[in-house]
Amino acid sequence: MSEASTLSDLSASDLAGNERAIAYLGGHGCRTVEDAFALANILHTDRCVAEAARLYRRAYDLHSKQPHQMPPAHTLLHVSLLCELKSGETPADDDLRQLRALSIPYFNYITGIQAAWRTGDFVKAARVMGNCYDEFHTGEECDCLYLEVMRNVYRDTLYNGANSAFGAIPRKIYMYWDQNPPEEIEKNFSYHRSLQGVDVKLFDQEEAAQWLYDVYGVEARNLFLSSRHPAEAADFLRVHVIQQLGGWWLDADIRLKSEQVFFERLDHGRDHVFLLTNNHYIHNDFFGSISNSPILGDILLSLYRNSYLYPGLYIPYKTGPGVFNRAVNRAFHADFNRLGGLPSMRIYDQATFNDVIEEFDVKYKFEGKTWHTVNA
Repeated sequence: MSEASTLSDLSASDLAGNERAIAYLGGHGCRTVEDAFALANILHTDRCVAEAARLYRRAYDLHSKQPHQMPPAHTLLHVSLLCELKSGETPADDDLRQLRALSIPYFNYITGIQAAWRTGDFVKAARVMGNCYDEFHTGEECDCLYLEVMRNVYRDTLYNGANSAFGAIPRKIYMYWDQNPPEEIEKNFSYHRSLQGVDVKLFDQEEAAQWLYDVYGVEARNLFLSSRHPAEAADFLRVHVIQQLGGWWLDADIRLKSEQVFFERLDHGRDHVFLLTNNHYIHNDFFGSISNSPILGDILLSLYRNSYLYPGLYIPYKTGPGVFNRAVNRAFHADFNRLGGLPSMRIYDQATFNDVIEEFDVKYKFEGKTWHTVNA
């Protein structure tokens, strides 16, 4: 496509009337790969997927197809085809052939999702997708869609599988606040300390740093202390604590609705209990596991890899739910391909999370200090 035929003629209808996209177009135009990609990302985020597919495709058509140009051509083409699938369209065979020539793992990802969504053949989807998620940063959409596929493949196992061979998850809850907790957090700590059936351990920054040094060494302490935000520090700490001690992690700004619902609503007889958001991210603000878990061990690998190689990565991808999704996906992939047994676990949906957990307002969230404000 020539530069003369770029998107200078875009109208509001081409952008689904999206105000953010229209404002971006007015300020930047759309004559480059970068601008077309930015517009497509806005539309995709706002779920205008048919229009996003066309913008991603235009970005791909403008691309030089040279490996040095970012974003890569295969990224643009695959996300265009993914948005087509989301909008109910069927990718053209020629587009799929182009994608395969650019990246076989990305081709496997798209054709696997097509099998899952169009025919409901989740076993075929899992077979086709392989471990395509490893081509992406932890926590990108591929991790979520792969997990969605595997939950369908393993539905009976996840609900009726074997209980823990290690005596179940310890009845211990761990929480963290870096320093000077506000009144609502102190009240939350007091509430959980009053529970009779669990032991509660609270960490602050100083104690957490010393504990990490004592148990995991100087690298763990240094990475923890170099976190860009307290939420990233808590992400780093939680995996180390539960892997070493076993038990339940609970973020300081959420609470168990009651001790009764905690024990009755969740299966405490598995080695791992995870809960999903509606878009298939694993909640890392509340989960349970035995110590020396193979899944948490894999999470630690991703934590350190991301911390050293991608220190500026978006926090949920770098240290948050993304590393949980990746580890669980690898466990499914290993079992599906007979490379290792599936660990004992139960995965619940967002409805169960809502049954068990109460979220409450915390002052810092209204002062612009959340992890959402952290830039690379």
